[in-house]
Amino acid sequence: MEHLPVEVIGNILSHLEGARDVVIASATCRKWREAYRKHLHTLAFNSNDWPAYCDISPILLEILITRTIFQTTGLQGLSILMDDAGEFTASTVIAWLMYTRETLRRLFYNVPTSPNVNILAICGRQKLEILAVAHNSITGVEPNFQRFPCLKSLSLSHVCISALDLSLLLTACPKLESLELVDPEIAISDAQVTVELSSPTLKSIYVEAISLDKFILETDSIERLHLSDCALEVFELIGKGTLKYFKIDDVSVIHLDIAETVDNLEVVDVSSFTIIWTRFYQMISRSSKLRKLRLWDVTFDDYDEGIDLETIAVCFPQLKHLSLCYELRDHLMYYGLQGSSNLENVTVLELGWTVINDFFSHWVEELLKRCPNLKKIIIFGVISEAKSHEECQILAKFTSSIVRLMRKYMHVEVQFEY
Repeated sequence: MEHLPVEVIGNILSHLEGARDVVIASATCRKWREAYRKHLHTLAFNSNDWPAYCDISPILLEILITRTIFQTTGLQGLSILMDDAGEFTASTVIAWLMYTRETLRRLFYNVPTSPNVNILAICGRQKLEILAVAHNSITGVEPNFQRFPCLKSLSLSHVCISALDLSLLLTACPKLESLELVDPEIAISDAQVTVELSSPTLKSIYVEAISLDKFILETDSIERLHLSDCALEVFELIGKGTLKYFKIDDVSVIHLDIAETVDNLEVVDVSSFTIIWTRFYQMISRSSKLRKLRLWDVTFDDYDEGIDLETIAVCFPQLKHLSLCYELRDHLMYYGLQGSSNLENVTVLELGWTVINDFFSHWVEELLKRCPNLKKIIIFGVISEAKSHEECQILAKFTSSIVRLMRKYMHVEVQFEY
């Protein structure tokens, strides 16, 4: 160990998860203390890592964090997640940021302070590449003065910000590639809650727990879009057909428009969603490069228009991964077995039920016949704790039928998820 270069020791210390572990390890010898002071590039304070943080008074905790940070030089990554450790004084937090801002590349910031700290004013025009802010307020964004020329990833979680400031913040990040918005409190100036965001470089966006009248996103580079647990009247994506991954789960939206961006879609994952199939199908029907399609716990408003395997097989010839959840409504089945076209390229099937009946095993068998090159099938099911005798009999018959069926497909791997 004594022959290890001090720079390598600094790299080892930087891979420890918590600041407390770094401090303890640096006490090994003089060489390790030097590595801590001069070559440590990552430091993390997280109240979830060490419960004793919450037992220390905020004033003493401020002193400990200050001493730990001020003994380092050249920190590139700083994580301060102290949402359970009481409230810190703003002047102390400002001192931490001022001391490290010139070398920081990654900042994860969730520190309750009084008063609120303007992190944009402190860290703007520096070298930050990743910024994650939680449980804070962001006001008065000035793109000319609070510019982030190197920022590639921005995460705002439980942050209070106006629609205008959010738009200006994206303008202040000319190289932004990834945006995450989790349960933001959007301050509004009129009766309609509207957010309009524009970024020519944005490639990935994740939006969770947001409620808006209108959400318009304009970007020419978008590749990944994930909406989760949102309530929207209108969502519109304006782009140039670069979208490859589209996921939407537990979302209420009246008007969804991504039609101009779907030509290169490779993954469509929809769950816990109510849609008009014809409108949704029109949006994704041009996605001839689609490789994964997942429609799970989806309610269609217009069953009579037809959702069948023939349509899926013809429109998505490159499909490799298909996930469907067996549904019955008014004795009519979603994902009907009409037509005769095979799903030639499908190698993975995920099939599931919400309410099992005798026809489910027949449906599984027909899908297996349509996938001549299948390698793996995963069957998902919901089983209640209290089961009637009839339910037990149905499950037993299903199990027996699957055993008999899979003897015909010995080359296919079978997996059950209950």
